[in-house]
Amino acid sequence: MRITRTRAIVLTGLAAGSLALAGCASSPGPEETGDDLAIGSVDLAAADCPADIKIQTDWNPEAEHGHLYALLGDDYEIDTTNKTVTGPLMASGEYTGVDVTILAGGPAVGFNQPNQQLYADDSIFMAYVGTDEAIAHSVDLPTVGVFQPLEKDPQMIMWDPETYPDVESIADLGEAGATIRVFPGGVYIDYFVGAGVLSADQIDTTYDGTPAVFVSEGGKLAQQGFASAEPYIYENEVPEWGKPVKYQLINDAGFPKYAAMMSVRPDDVDTYADCLKLLVPVLQQAEVDYYTDDAVKDATNALILELVDQYDTGWVYSQGVADYSYETMLSDGIVANGPDDTLGNFDDDRVAELFDLVTPIYDAQGVQIADGLAPTDLYTNEFVDPSIGL
Repeated sequence: MRITRTRAIVLTGLAAGSLALAGCASSPGPEETGDDLAIGSVDLAAADCPADIKIQTDWNPEAEHGHLYALLGDDYEIDTTNKTVTGPLMASGEYTGVDVTILAGGPAVGFNQPNQQLYADDSIFMAYVGTDEAIAHSVDLPTVGVFQPLEKDPQMIMWDPETYPDVESIADLGEAGATIRVFPGGVYIDYFVGAGVLSADQIDTTYDGTPAVFVSEGGKLAQQGFASAEPYIYENEVPEWGKPVKYQLINDAGFPKYAAMMSVRPDDVDTYADCLKLLVPVLQQAEVDYYTDDAVKDATNALILELVDQYDTGWVYSQGVADYSYETMLSDGIVANGPDDTLGNFDDDRVAELFDLVTPIYDAQGVQIADGLAPTDLYTNEFVDPSIGL
């Protein structure tokens, strides 16, 4: 399994019973439903969009998904059994004529990847897919990205600055000979080793998502993580550590993956072209609203925290992490416009670069890639509105 979001740092008690909670919980919002709302300037129903646009995420609710949860207004329903939330799909506060259902990933789906869920359930319309996964699964689970909400992958490698005061980058960790704990199966690690940034004998694939070994080793080990969470958690919520870490994004170290391409099945690019032409700009604007309007951000993060509590998967996510994530996504350029002034479009050269980096790795691993696959088969910018940006 290609790992995108198997972050389990504070997952506890994932017994079968914890994933089989029954019942639904409704928000305390107004009694009216989508049927009672007047459709605003964007009519997705008239564009033949699905009546309920289902979107499969890659993990539990978190601030990285703020652009999605910002689509929901006050009138939503939480399904605690299936770990989903459904409500009228809103475009900057206006009803679009359809509903949206946001599906949690990770433990909610047995740690299946979003592209697997997309093909296992025909009712799912879109799913998060990383560029490398789209290549690796171009035969069995082909997808086309139509919008990318994260300009940089938040995945990083972190280290203790007291133990390694001269280390400023992943390449420096290689020079220092530091052991690096990671989940198995990360193609970015295969790239760093193949490129000579790291050596094979530095890689320890026993990481289980918990901080115990990092703490017990006193920071002698470096470790994978997500810039949007672990630095805050380790300093503020792991009392046994309780101090800063340093890190470098894998993107900034030379692995230019789009981590969360919002993707559809290839046939749906044409089948739902009219829908996507209106829907993708709504997704772009929702992300702009989340990152520029404090009222939208606060309401959205409150919903995210409510969902984490209601889903009760063992995932712990605090207000502090949500606030830190929001700020870090902006300050680290994880959320940003592309090389132009547009939010959410794909850079041709960047996708081609990643394609050239991973295809020889997949060839060596025996991963079958679709015959004649080209980088441009993995995405399209035709639905992105170039006028929408941060």
